Amino acid sequence: MATLLDEFLVGELESLRSRKLYRTLKVLEGQQLPQAEFDGRSVVNLSSNNYLGLNTHPRLVEASERALRQFGVGSGAVRTIAGTMRIHMELEEKIARFKQAEASVVFQSGFTANAGTVSSILGKGDLIISDELNHASIIDGCRLSRAQIRVYRHKDTQALEDILAEVQALPGRKLVVTDGVFSMDGDVAPLPQIVELAETYGAMMMVDDAHASGVMGTCGRGTVDHFGLHGRVDIQVGTLSKAVGALGGYVCGSRALIEYLYHRARPFLFSTSHPPAVAASCLAAFEVLEEEPALIERLWQNTRLFKDGLSRLGFDTGASETPITPIIVGQGELAMKFSDQLFEEGVFAQGIGFPTVPEEKSRIRTIVTATHTREQLEFALEILARVGRRLGIIPS
Repeated sequence: MATLLDEFLVGELESLRSRKLYRTLKVLEGQQLPQAEFDGRSVVNLSSNNYLGLNTHPRLVEASERALRQFGVGSGAVRTIAGTMRIHMELEEKIARFKQAEASVVFQSGFTANAGTVSSILGKGDLIISDELNHASIIDGCRLSRAQIRVYRHKDTQALEDILAEVQALPGRKLVVTDGVFSMDGDVAPLPQIVELAETYGAMMMVDDAHASGVMGTCGRGTVDHFGLHGRVDIQVGTLSKAVGALGGYVCGSRALIEYLYHRARPFLFSTSHPPAVAASCLAAFEVLEEEPALIERLWQNTRLFKDGLSRLGFDTGASETPITPIIVGQGELAMKFSDQLFEEGVFAQGIGFPTVPEEKSRIRTIVTATHTREQLEFALEILARVGRRLGIIPS
């Protein structure tokens, strides 16, 4: 017998089907590689966040295997009870040195790092000023904090300054927060101007560098390093799940910030800590970032090759400046059809529509990695051209 909940959910799913937006999960068989097998089909994989190919790097695999044998499968507790292992502390110390910060704390995901941090340091009577295209984890953290929220137009520093000037005399603490690299458009925040405005108007500054970690800055230290802003950003968030190749998120800042999060960040307080094998692989990943800079060089070489090819073909890639390159097609149904036909011809690039992006800016999102070969990227461009012309996305 259908319940009231089921009736509602079935209706919503039927609505997605009628609008051609219903999606089924594609199942990866084997490793997350630039040429991978999804649903039994071998495809050039343009949908992975595995920027540097570290998830299969021998040093990470070996470190994980050693820790598994030495420490077992799991930690067995939350960090504040019995789940803080020496390897967790070593990882946090390593991240802090890498990011040139006083201290860091590791969370179970980049999402919980953002949401847990914002919601714990701000409250009623405070104010958050956020870029309109910030990640959902920032948005949820803002809502959970119960602080007042003001949103400024994407990357519009004049709009940001107008809000800061308007609220300067209001009581309470103020936080300016932005993504470093925006996950759907691949563009980069104008961080120097944003930081200067935060300093001028007495606001705290937070940057989510999930898609800049391992991608931008010296050895992949992120946008703060890229723009030379060390010591001027109060809170740096990063991920261990993308370029680092494993799982988790982290927050860097002052020792006082990290100790406060130990006591108040709910995801930290109420979630079991990382399995030791995951922590060990993350430690190895930061060593690779510092010792194998050629990986990041190859990532950007491949990015330039692919972007140049898309440009020559006439695709609309928006404002992308990074390995995240959207191909904007307009309506959601067309984006999904584009994605499906690419998959049938050997290229996996996921379609993205509302509510992730505005309906009229539906797209496929492509991500190039350091481990793609030139042949794979040229094949992908050939298929993109063929399907794009067939669907009228680019001229025949």
